[in-house]
Amino acid sequence: MKHPMILAALGGALGYYGPVGSDRRWIILLLLPILFFITLGRCPAWFWRNPLGIREIRTLTGCLAGLFFGCCLGLRAGNLEPVRLGLPETSVLGVQGILQDDPRSLRYGRGRGTLRLTAAVGPGGLRTSASGLVMLNFPEEAIPRLKTFGRGSEVYVECREFRVQGVHVLVPGPKLEQFRTDLRSKGTARFSGTPWGGLALALLLGVSEALEADLAASYRRAGCAHILALSGMHLAVLAGFLALLLKKPLGVKPAGVIGLVCIGFYVYLAGALPSLHRAAFMYSLGVLGVLTLLRLPPMSLLSGAFLIQLCLEPESGRSISFILSYLSLGGIVTVGEFLYGCFRGYIPDWILRPVTGSLGAFIITAPAGALFFGTLRPGGIIGGLIIAPGTMVFMLGALVFLAAGAYFPFIGDFLALMYAILEGMTALCGEVPGISARPGVVLGVVLGICGILGILKYFGRRKDYAPFAV
Repeated sequence: MKHPMILAALGGALGYYGPVGSDRRWIILLLLPILFFITLGRCPAWFWRNPLGIREIRTLTGCLAGLFFGCCLGLRAGNLEPVRLGLPETSVLGVQGILQDDPRSLRYGRGRGTLRLTAAVGPGGLRTSASGLVMLNFPEEAIPRLKTFGRGSEVYVECREFRVQGVHVLVPGPKLEQFRTDLRSKGTARFSGTPWGGLALALLLGVSEALEADLAASYRRAGCAHILALSGMHLAVLAGFLALLLKKPLGVKPAGVIGLVCIGFYVYLAGALPSLHRAAFMYSLGVLGVLTLLRLPPMSLLSGAFLIQLCLEPESGRSISFILSYLSLGGIVTVGEFLYGCFRGYIPDWILRPVTGSLGAFIITAPAGALFFGTLRPGGIIGGLIIAPGTMVFMLGALVFLAAGAYFPFIGDFLALMYAILEGMTALCGEVPGISARPGVVLGVVLGICGILGILKYFGRRKDYAPFAV
């Protein structure tokens, strides 16, 4: 089953990110097949060494069917709903729609949010139906009101050529969305007034507005900006915490189901974040595998999550966080695992596993990083090994503070200490200079590295292990 699913994800990537456009999506188009090539590097050898029998024909048919299905799904998901206004854009004086996410504050007092259009207004009160998603920059005075009424509110926006001039909330969001907004507001208030509260909110709820600009810049210079984005690392912390509490009294399967419900609620509370949704889909597939006794390897879980997210959230495939999230984890489970197998036994596991994982993620994401940011941060390979664990400890401490900080004030002192340590570590790792690189050159280097790894995998793996092997 794993090969058809992986090839279906490959077909989905080919269908979604092709045809090649002027925005150089060809880099993304090439990177994703590289992952599958390394994963399936031994497949040609398997077909070559085995006579073409019923089993081989069935496997080959399943792989081709998965590739075809994925291409169709990717083409359909890539055909995003266009914006239809019913009148020329230059004559639009206002739009009405449903707020799709939590407005995020930007610099200079403005904010940004996505609106699903329902109507457009033109000169003389002309009103037409409209459809599609638009991202708008809201004025500073509208942000608190939009955050109060929350996601799902129906709003009317006065604008000229989509330059917003005024915002009016027509209908508040549904009761469940208002409950969610209230919970987020209480969480925000709980951490207000502390120097480390901005980092806690960024790690727990994805609210980055209160995060100090200097600390955020330090994370970026250290090549660890991804740690601040809600993702698989954060869900791993929460899932591990829940497993520790529930596994013994309830057993594996009930603990998995309850953990899935809790994580689903957490994802709903945090909001529409592509990298977090990727991790949640993978966790859901993993729990489903435990319940059905169908254990899927990590690459199949990643491929399944990719297909599900393209179906449910096709617009998220265009975001940088979506692309980097899948590429980085794909690099960990392909290049990282291959390097781990090569050096296992010569280096202790507690050093080798994180280093090879970090190196695999860096290699595969390097072309995309050069394309989007123009600079590579190799310091993140080692810096992440130090900063990520410290950030996870801080996140767990923030969770405990949220639940019991009023009864145990010393938790706040511990978080202040951890915050100071993280500031120092990110500043130190940020001293490693970045490398300016052209995307095409970086892609060529990565293709060469992955080609060598694929050939090595084709001819087999090392069987003997040195004294460190368990």
